[in-house]
Amino acid sequence: MTVQDNPLQNFNISAFQNDLLTWYYTNKRDLPWRQDQDPYKVWVSEIMLQQTKVDTVIPYFNNFIEKFPTVYDLAAAEEQAVLKAWEGLGYYSRARNLQHAVREVVENYGGTVPDDPKQLEGLKGIGSYTKGAILSIAYNQPEPAVDGNVMRVFSRVLNIDDDIALPKTKKLFESVTGEVISHEDPSSFNQAIMDLGATICTPKSPACLVCPVQEHCEAFKLGIEQQLPIKTKAKKNKKMPYAVLLLRNEEGKVAIEQRPEEGLLANLWQFPMVPLQELEMELLENWFYAHYGVRVKLGKKQGEFKHVFSHLTWELGIYPAVLMEQAEQVTSLTFVDEAELGNYPFPVSHQKMMQFL
Repeated sequence: MTVQDNPLQNFNISAFQNDLLTWYYTNKRDLPWRQDQDPYKVWVSEIMLQQTKVDTVIPYFNNFIEKFPTVYDLAAAEEQAVLKAWEGLGYYSRARNLQHAVREVVENYGGTVPDDPKQLEGLKGIGSYTKGAILSIAYNQPEPAVDGNVMRVFSRVLNIDDDIALPKTKKLFESVTGEVISHEDPSSFNQAIMDLGATICTPKSPACLVCPVQEHCEAFKLGIEQQLPIKTKAKKNKKMPYAVLLLRNEEGKVAIEQRPEEGLLANLWQFPMVPLQELEMELLENWFYAHYGVRVKLGKKQGEFKHVFSHLTWELGIYPAVLMEQAEQVTSLTFVDEAELGNYPFPVSHQKMMQFL
């Protein structure tokens, strides 16, 4: 199908809505952010659910709302406390953008999450999907909220074979969803599509035989549900080897450092990492002195593992090290007692290294 075609030409919208919503009212998942329609809670949940499974998010959401129950609490919090509450959830820019946007809400909108599309989209970290989710779920406005789940469901139901990796295809699905969405209960409609995609119309082996909208599904009729949606493959993942030093000083304290304010895992803490892509292992101690102003003695490798991001993979070798000589000024290393490590937000990869201390 091309974008010019009308995928809804012979589609019975009201029958589809009725079948979908009847199923949802009986089968909807019991999720903590569905206890009420608080726009702040909807917002937090939708940001957490980006790139992350529901089961992973639930305990994080409960803990986050307990620590920061209102926009005012989150706006007033220290960034390190917010990152600590997000620790292990990944994609940490989501947390920083969320706090930045919440501060805007407190400053510019009196602490009320806007119900106006333009105002919402003006907040940091809110794109078309999150905007649609907040407006429909919290404010019951008939706004489409189109993510991968929604595109998968509608690509099968309407037999749309455009590449969902392309921005123009997302626009097509936003247009389609905008026409199909229930105006009586848009909040339940969007959540129903999400639940359907998560539990029945799954990426692999969809449960078509128990699908509540099976009779509306073109892909099922044609037996091509496994072939849709069409998506071009992402770029190849880049491998980055590092030596990670579990470095102690003469008092037994452990060296950690804070990552830069911008970029990957910004402002989180880590054990010092040495890039090995263009560095021989025997030169590592010299490199460390040149960059950190301290001489260290490396021990034997204690372990190794990989940490995969969406665009690159860290290949991490873990080395114990002791401090031999320190220059007058060490720019970025902080030495802390082992017991204090829990006070700092670390990425998952570096949390795993603590077993080697």
